[in-house]
Order: sequence, then C-alpha cells, then structure tokens
Amino acid sequence: MIKSKVLIIDDEVEFASTLCQRLKLRGIAAIDMFSGTEGLKNLVKINPGIVILDLKMPDMSGLDVLEKIKEHDPSIEVIMLTGHGSSGSGAEAKRKGAFAYAMKPLDITELIDTIQSADNKRNKA
Repeated sequence: MIKSKVLIIDDEVEFASTLCQRLKLRGIAAIDMFSGTEGLKNLVKINPGIVILDLKMPDMSGLDVLEKIKEHDPSIEVIMLTGHGSSGSGAEAKRKGAFAYAMKPLDITELIDTIQSADNKRNKA
C-alpha cells in the first residue's frame, strides 16, 4: 500500500491526467499539475511525499523544479520522466537528488513499483 500522496507535474495535459486517473484507480492519492510553476506554487498546499516530474516543460526545466522541491523538503522523493532522455540528463537528475529516472512511454507496472520503492524509502526515514 502506497501511503504517500503523489503529485504529477507534466505539461502534457492528456498524459498527466491519464496517469493521475490510473494511479487513483489503484488506490493512490494523486494530483496533477501542468507546469513547473503551478506545481511549485501548490507544493505546500498539496504536501506530496512523491513527485512525478517531467524533465522538459515550456515554463521551466524539470531539473530546476527538482532543485526547488529538494530545497523546500529534501524528504520528497522525485521520479523524473522524459520522452527525450539522455544518460547525461539522468545522471544530472540523480546528482540533484532524484529518486529515479524513467523514459516515456511508461510501463504502469514498473512505475507503480518505482512509486512503491520511493514510498518505502520515505516512510523508513
């Protein structure tokens, strides 16, 4: 059972909304936001334990959002997503504190396993 609230930040509205619904169907408390700015603005109100974060968004880089999330609360686990990934950006995300780095399209079972691992880490701390 995943205890943490999950915040999805992705500028692809259809992707973020669909992922949010799929997580909710599995009993996971999930909320979607469609820009880095919107996600950061609502971070305190939502108080997520886990953030699923797109790497490339028009308003700000996912890496910049990751830094700001970690400054706000280092215990929030961040799973970075990208459709345009490279090993360099994955290594950079890990260096900045990302829990995991995944490529789109996602396998929902693998993503749930990653969310469960992040939740386990968070709830052991």
